[in-house]
Amino acid sequence: MTTTVLEGLTATDRCDRCGAQAYVRVTLPSGGELLFCGHHSRAHSDKLKQVALNIHDETAKIG
Repeated sequence: MTTTVLEGLTATDRCDRCGAQAYVRVTLPSGGELLFCGHHSRAHSDKLKQVALNIHDETAKIG
């Protein structure tokens, strides 16, 4: 059995769309990753849910 541990997102992780701090990491079946701020993760959530292998969401940290 293989266990994958995803590290939490940090202030240096940036949204691939706008460069703001990333709060969502999307892992794709190909092994690639996309990072999104809260705004862009919500804007693209329907499509991301269709293509993502895993979605690591830390938007609850937004204060």
